[in-house]
Amino acid sequence: MSKITEIIAKELNIALWQIENTIELFEDGATLPFICRYRKEATGSLDEVAVGKIKARFDALNEIDKRRESIIQAIEKQEKMTPTLLKKLQQSYDLTELEDLYLPYKQKRKTRASVAREKGLEPLAEQLMKQRNIDITKIANSFLNERVENINDALQGARDIIAEQINENQTARNTVRAVFTSGAAIVAMVVKGKETDGDKYSDYFDFSESLKKCQSHRFLAMRRAVEEGVLRLSINPSAEQAVEKLSRLFVRGNSQTSQQVQLAIEDSYKRLMSPSIENEFMGTTKEQADEDSIRVFAENLRQLLLASPLGQKRVLAIDPGFRTGCKVVCLDAQGMLLFNEAIFPHAPQNQQKKAEASLREMVLRHDIQAIAIGNGTASRETEKLVRGILFPSKVQIFVVSENGASIYSASDVAREEFPNQDITVRGAVSIGRRLIDPLAELVKINPKSIGVGQYQHDVDQKKLQKSLDSVVENCVNLVGVNVNTASKQLLTYVSGLTPTLAKNIVEFRNENGEFQSRAQLKKVKRMGVKSFEQCAGFLRITNAKSPLDNSAVHPESYHIVKTMAKDCNCTVGVLLENSEKRKQIVLQKYQTDKFGLPTLKDIVNELDKPGRDPRTKIVEFSFDDTIQTIEDLTSGMILSGIVTNITNFGAFVDIGIKENGLVHISNLKDGFVSNPADVVTLHQHVMVKVIEVDAPRKRVQLSMKDV
Repeated sequence: MSKITEIIAKELNIALWQIENTIELFEDGATLPFICRYRKEATGSLDEVAVGKIKARFDALNEIDKRRESIIQAIEKQEKMTPTLLKKLQQSYDLTELEDLYLPYKQKRKTRASVAREKGLEPLAEQLMKQRNIDITKIANSFLNERVENINDALQGARDIIAEQINENQTARNTVRAVFTSGAAIVAMVVKGKETDGDKYSDYFDFSESLKKCQSHRFLAMRRAVEEGVLRLSINPSAEQAVEKLSRLFVRGNSQTSQQVQLAIEDSYKRLMSPSIENEFMGTTKEQADEDSIRVFAENLRQLLLASPLGQKRVLAIDPGFRTGCKVVCLDAQGMLLFNEAIFPHAPQNQQKKAEASLREMVLRHDIQAIAIGNGTASRETEKLVRGILFPSKVQIFVVSENGASIYSASDVAREEFPNQDITVRGAVSIGRRLIDPLAELVKINPKSIGVGQYQHDVDQKKLQKSLDSVVENCVNLVGVNVNTASKQLLTYVSGLTPTLAKNIVEFRNENGEFQSRAQLKKVKRMGVKSFEQCAGFLRITNAKSPLDNSAVHPESYHIVKTMAKDCNCTVGVLLENSEKRKQIVLQKYQTDKFGLPTLKDIVNELDKPGRDPRTKIVEFSFDDTIQTIEDLTSGMILSGIVTNITNFGAFVDIGIKENGLVHISNLKDGFVSNPADVVTLHQHVMVKVIEVDAPRKRVQLSMKDV
């Protein structure tokens, strides 16, 4: 492990003791949120990104360790291990290098070289590789037998052996990799006859670009076209340059034997090495594109989950529709369903007056404080209707993203909660709850269904799911969870809680009533010491006897706060309420080996605003009433919009019509932009200019420059 920690420390430029302590915490069962929040002394206050990188690299290097042992065992089984080879294998932590070292010993299907060896031509290959000035006809003639009919067969077989040896030579492969790295081009060509079916990929029908410059979204688009049988894709550098560099390694002089080696090099590159290295680069390019896409998706998801909540207010939610009407639900401040009804204000029924009266009556009867309108079909028409109603009291109106609501409404989770309601009611409830608390509601939906990704179905699904789960976990624990209102799905993402423990917490709550203290969590079935340690600081209990139970102060630190209060001649409650008392606290007085200044500062910050929500306050927003469809747009218009998705090539903006407009990366702001996420955030309210409208293709180009 010391070797691994040294490698990680060097790669990440983090002190060795920080790496060792972090890994030890993970090995001891600690979670990433717990480590970052409550073990800052051990990690040197590393943030979640650094801790996550340490864990990922540690896992990857352990996998390399396992692969190395497998390779060593395979070579030893063949009784071909040498001290030099063993040393090289043991010192390598590069998977490509390990596979190169193993390649000559790897069990292969029958090859041209193995056939030539069976014919007894390996000695001839060895003589040719010495490249002495000899008569190759005479020497080859001595290898003729019943399986080698003539001199050409003998020389061809010898070249096949040399070609395989060159392909398995580590230096040769690295030489060709260098040529690929510096000069490879990615080339796409349309499959004959697929021009019409694959029209959406027409930009790539005759495409060539330096691999180094190929953006991840373009590569993934081409890969998708290949999967659909529309394109052929290749990655290759100049063959002449690659062969020339290989010749410098292996060819000496200009004798007859040297010429045979040259022929073998050309064959080795074309038949063996080029396809092999091309596959490598296709794989590594795909991995990099996946990482870029997953990173964009993860950041978008993080912003979406941390979107501003309305908070605990009574909400009327509308799932808009035309022919089937609008499904309306009323929710209490905790998001519980109180009432549901269908209204039909739009065509073909056109019961506008009746719908207005129903909405006004529901708002009055259930003391509604805010209205959430789904942003799908008939959203703009429904919003216009609602804004035209004179309600008996002030009601805030919001348009809420419907992405994934239909997935939730048909899920087992929704059926379990609302067994007697149809999917339209469940969908409307989800829309309302997204306004109250986006995080608590969105965790019930597979992140891939939320609609903020970039080619999410084309990337490595295991890596994607792992990344998204990590984002959800970090967001949930950053905000904290009210243990008395949280769903089983939300509790599952709390540090240290398994699905079984989350279920047990809900069952305990249902059987015994609300939790009165964090200590009561220890009575939950299967809640062990370790689980309690990991989860307690992230669970909140409002109106608990101890105010610290509704804060991010961990129970292991309660004694410190009590001592602080005692030293200030007051109770913990008074210390929380009285800023003058808190100013008397001298942190150094409470410093120990376990509780250093980082933890003590966190405690005091939490005392200033116990249980504070790190999310920003929600702001009302409305679109331009004159814009309803894409036909209403003209170039030069200045419109308000909401950022709905961020990709590597730009940001999509909802301007109040069915089609989201694209602000290309070049139009985000004056000057060069390397990452759109540096300029905009998800759900940001922006002003945009319409620069191009393509109604037939339903595309709108927007700009944020000069607005």
